Amino acid sequence: MSTVNIEVQLGLQGKTVLLTGGLGSLGRAQAEAFLKAGANLLLLDIPEHPQIEAVLAHLATLKAPGTVRYLGQDLGNLESSRQCIDELIAQAGCIHVLVNNAALVVNRPFESFSIAEYEEQMRVNCGSAFVLAQAVAPRMKSAGTGAIINFCSVTLSGHWSGYVPYVASKGAMLGLTKSLARELGPHGIRVNAISPGPVVSEAETRVFGDRAAQYEAWVLERQCLPSRIQPADIAASVLFLCSDGARMITGHNLEVNGGW
Repeated sequence: MSTVNIEVQLGLQGKTVLLTGGLGSLGRAQAEAFLKAGANLLLLDIPEHPQIEAVLAHLATLKAPGTVRYLGQDLGNLESSRQCIDELIAQAGCIHVLVNNAALVVNRPFESFSIAEYEEQMRVNCGSAFVLAQAVAPRMKSAGTGAIINFCSVTLSGHWSGYVPYVASKGAMLGLTKSLARELGPHGIRVNAISPGPVVSEAETRVFGDRAAQYEAWVLERQCLPSRIQPADIAASVLFLCSDGARMITGHNLEVNGGW
């Protein structure tokens, strides 16, 4: 009788990973996880981000086997973003993993959003994922393998108010994930989404401010698990979806929400 090997192999050693929104709370946790797994990390975030030096200095202290390079790029400019990644691929070769983590989050009544603000969230939160996937797909196809992770959101559950442009963009991201999985699957490329629940993060603090205590109580009342989700919880799930252990998972939206 044959035995089953249940050891999960990450298979990320020496792979090149492009991670957008890499300097925020969730991005930093993912960056650490990828570097510790031996990946070579391309960390993309807005130009002149105030935490560039601090984050890069922290990642250097890990003494991980992987390397890290920072790219300053405004994902709201889709043409410029496409050109940036095209030039990067010409220099660095194949990008094996793309993680579309970057997002704009604004909480207020939908009547107060301008058309320009709505379009900006759609561009950054979903349009950039389309553009970057287009850029990395040809080399992934040539290699016959690749993984793309798109960030969706617990807000798609409909239990949230004040996030209409954001939720609309995440709904579009889910559709993009499903359709790309079908398009790219024949070439060995897997495309999945991850929907984090309410994560303890700098973005949460910025949005809720002096309402943080009430918000946390509201979250814990609705979760099955009585503790808050941390950025490391999301990073672990992203790493799994990118790994060899998830080789037969595609077109899936993994909800990491504590049971919502």
